[in-house]
Amino acid sequence: MNRREFLANVAAATFFTFALGESKTMEQRISLVTLGVKDLGASKRFYSDGLGWKPVFENEEIIFFQSGGMVFALFLRDKLAEDFQVDPATFGRAAVALAYNVRAKNEVDPLINKAAAAGATILKPAREASWGGYSGYFADPDGFAWEVAWNPGWRLAPDGSVEVR
Repeated sequence: MNRREFLANVAAATFFTFALGESKTMEQRISLVTLGVKDLGASKRFYSDGLGWKPVFENEEIIFFQSGGMVFALFLRDKLAEDFQVDPATFGRAAVALAYNVRAKNEVDPLINKAAAAGATILKPAREASWGGYSGYFADPDGFAWEVAWNPGWRLAPDGSVEVR
């Protein structure tokens, strides 16, 4: 199943749920985050070999990782632009940061160091944050920013889901 077939199945299920009157609003959640990457092999090495993530599906265009209650995908940038039906030459990247929250402050630095060892660029070394936690940023091989953060005001469930308190 490729990304287009996957999304078509999700859209169909959503449409029928809505048509049957089961849902009148969009639920407040994210099902899938997809990054458009230049080199799928390099990205796979970074996320799988470097960070230890396990793909649940992959082909020559896309890789899916189950990440808690959602899916994280790496999709060849030109194929993602094609899926959007935009010109890859003008297809830009919005300012966005992904985040990985940890359960304890002393977990932040080792994860940022692991990412650096896997080829990440450190954007901001971990430090005390103005909001009372501890965090730092790295960029993956395509320049996507990731924050690794410990936030004492948020509850992190055993499955990794975050609850803002």
